[in-house]
This record gives sequence, C-alpha cells and structure tokens, in this order.
Amino acid sequence: MDYKNTEYFKVGRASELTGSDKVVYRALEIMPGFLSWGTIVLVVFLSFFAPSAAAYFIIAFDLYWMLKTVYLSLHLRHNWKRIKYNLSVDWSEMLLKLKHGHIVHLIVLPFYKEGLGLVEQSVRSLLETAYDKKKMAVVLASEERAGTEAQAVSRLIEQKYAKEFGYFLATVHPKDIEGELAGKGANTTSAIEKARKIILDKNNIPYKNVIVSAFDVDTVAYKQYFSCLTWHFLTVPDPYKVSFQPVPFYNNNIWHAPVLSRVVAGSSTFWQMIQQERPEKLATFSSHSVPFKSLYEIGYWQKNMVSEDSRIFWNLFLAHDGDYSVLPLSYPVSMDANVAPSFWQTVKNVYKQYRRWTYGAENLPYILFGFIKNKKIPFWTKFKISVVQIEGFWSLATNPIIIFLLGWLPIILGGDKFNELVLSYNLPILTRNIMVVAMLGLIMSAVIFMTFLPERPLNKGRFASFAMVLQWVLVPFTIVFFGAIPGLDAQTRLMLGKYMGFWVTPKHRK
Repeated sequence: MDYKNTEYFKVGRASELTGSDKVVYRALEIMPGFLSWGTIVLVVFLSFFAPSAAAYFIIAFDLYWMLKTVYLSLHLRHNWKRIKYNLSVDWSEMLLKLKHGHIVHLIVLPFYKEGLGLVEQSVRSLLETAYDKKKMAVVLASEERAGTEAQAVSRLIEQKYAKEFGYFLATVHPKDIEGELAGKGANTTSAIEKARKIILDKNNIPYKNVIVSAFDVDTVAYKQYFSCLTWHFLTVPDPYKVSFQPVPFYNNNIWHAPVLSRVVAGSSTFWQMIQQERPEKLATFSSHSVPFKSLYEIGYWQKNMVSEDSRIFWNLFLAHDGDYSVLPLSYPVSMDANVAPSFWQTVKNVYKQYRRWTYGAENLPYILFGFIKNKKIPFWTKFKISVVQIEGFWSLATNPIIIFLLGWLPIILGGDKFNELVLSYNLPILTRNIMVVAMLGLIMSAVIFMTFLPERPLNKGRFASFAMVLQWVLVPFTIVFFGAIPGLDAQTRLMLGKYMGFWVTPKHRK
C-alpha cells in the first residue's frame, strides 16, 4: 500500500484520529514532555534524597556535554570553511558545463503584515542574483486575514517588478478555511497550487523541470544562490528524492538588533551550520528548496500544523518509504534577526519565536507513528532516526537547564551529611573546570560570527564591533532562557494537548 495515500499521511495531531490510532498518537505526543520533565524531576529528587548519586550524575553529564560541545565545534569549523569556499565559487560558470536552460525556479514568498520595504528588499534580491530572471517565477502570497494593507503591498510590488521576471503571480489566501491552521503552510500550499494552474500548466512547463524555493518573506538571496542550487539539483544522483537546505544567516538587521537577539540569532545560524555537517540528522528548516514534482505528488505542505517547514521533509521521507534525504548546500541566505520597537518586546518576541520553532516536537509523534504504520522502511533506519530525534528534543529541553541551573542542587539540598563529604567540595570545582573548557568554544563562535557580518553601518562606531565579540559570554543565559525553557514550554503544551497555533514573528527594522 502506498503510504502517501493512507489516512495517516497528513495527520496533524491526535484529535484528528479515532480509536486505537488516536490513543497511540496521543501517547507519542505526551512522550517528549514526559521524558524532559521526568529527567528534571529526577535530578531534583536525587539531589534531595541521594545527593551523592545526583552529584556523580551531574559530573558525568557535564563531561558528556563537554565532549559533545567539542564534537559540535569541529562540525561548526568544518562548515565555516565549506561555506567560505562555496561563496568563493563562481557557480554560474560551473553551470556553463551543464545543460540547465530548462530549469525554472518557482519562488514562493508568503507574507502576513510585513511592510513594503521588507518585502521589496526580498524581491529585489532575486533580481540581483546571477541567474536568468526569465527562468524565475515569483509568487507573492498574501493573507486575506491580514487586511487590505497586505494586498496593497502585493499590488505595488507586482506593478514595479512583475515585468522583471519570467513569471509573476500575486495570490490571496482566503481566511477561515475548515481544516486549516492559519499559518505559512496553508498559505504556501494554496499559492503554489494556483501557480501550478496559472504559470506551469498554461505555459506547458514540465513539473520535473521546476525547483520550488519556499522562502520566508524576509529572505534575501545571495548572488549565486540559484546557480548553486541548480548545479546541485543537476548533479545529485536522484534530484526528486532530495530537498535542498541553505544556511540561514540572521543578519539582515543584525547591527540594529539588541544584544540578546544577536546572540540567539547567531546561535541559530551556528546550529544550522552544524546540522549541515550531519546530513543524516538534517531536516528542512525555514527557507528551503524542493523539486516541484516531488511536492506535487504528495499535495505540498501540510495545512493543519505549525512546523510545516520541517514536516514537509518527513512527509516526503515517509512517502518514499525512507528513500529521501536533505542535501546541505553549505551556502547562505540572509534573514532578519528578531527585533521589536522596544527591548522588552524584542525579548518577548524572541521567546515566542523559539517556542514556535521548538514546537517542532510535534514532528516526533508523526515520525514514530509513521514508522509504526509504514512497513516498507527498514527497521534499522527507523531505529536510528527514532533515537536521534528523541535524543535531540530531549537534550534541547534538558541539557542547558541541568548544566547551568541544577548543577548546584546536591550542595543546596543534600544537607549537612552530604556537605561533609569531599565530593561536595569537589563538585563545584569539577563542574566549573569542565564548563571553562567547554566555553572556550565561544571564542571560535565569536570569530566565525564576525566573518559573516554585513558591513558595519556608518552610524555604528568601533565599540559596536567589540560588542559583537563580547556578547558571546551571554550564551549560558540565552541557551537556557531562549532555548531550553521555550523548548520545555512547547513540549509541555503538546504533552497536555494544549496545541499551539502559528505565531507570526513581527518584522521590525530601524
């Protein structure tokens, strides 16, 4: 049986199922939060009732985290070198060696209430790329629920830029459609289906010749992006079983972002760089590119969930019975760091954005449930992916909290008897030394971050550059309060069945 034609293929949450399937899926939704909270509660329990055991566990955990940090830092360094090399390559010249005139790039830009300036910068960046604009089809997808202002932005962009591209289409996604969750997935799917009928079919463009780039509306394409993407599409063994993932640089407005926002934005970029070196753990994220033929065969992005950007990969993975992967491009696109009119509003928005991103935990029950139902995927493939995904969501919500907040609990809660032991004296020393060694990786982070910054604005002095280096001492704070805690928040909501909606990150530029 073809899995993509089953009732389970586009499930969004347990409430959409019935009978034993609903019970199983609901149990899988509970699992991420249960594991994370269970670990934290266990550390607190042991610190009170068995402080020595807790102390040994924390020391072992710190050692594990240190080794993991070194391991990830090596991947970060390797990808840094790979990106620098790829940015130096003339991909347009590389394409001259390949037949590529038949390839059409369909770029979808869904937006909500973003302003004209932001949308225009993204569209203009497409014109500045080193690729034939007549082979580009731009779809500007507004939301009816955003009001007349959004549609006015679409009209202005269309009037100014439509003739610059081979094809241009402005769409409006209707509001309040039954079965849809208001968000990027529903809008993008609606827009691309209209583009199929109006652009591809009317112009007799073969689906197999089209690459779709689903971009967040603040995405600015680097000059050689589409040339690089086309080259990889034409040279990969089976391009219809591969999605293509660039590295998101959150630096469009980085010089005007508050320090906490800069650190969080840089950390997000670094994590995606690390994942590029581990393609077996890589899923599509945010702005990404997919063959249209593959998308069309599965009905595009899901319209009933929040994390459509990563879910589309798992849709394709299950539809191809495990024979589908993500190809890391190690080439950047730039996007906005999270900035609001005030510092405290920025803090709130950063938290909400990361809670939405970490709500990607909703993919875990989908993956595991899909593995149960799809018998064609090899057992060891299922096993390895399951372990990687469970560990990933567990470590995201627990590791920083254990390391930076709970490491002192045995001393605080262990009582006089524990504090008389040599272990109580050595615990903070060992923990501190391990953390010092692990935090040395921040020096490399600062160096890498500076090399990818856009040119410093004239109204920013040298101290602004110094602050860009000094800011990395805040990482222990940011990975707890803008990583682990929103991750735990998201998993708790999923565990309790308090499902989240799609929160649109407000875009603000000074």
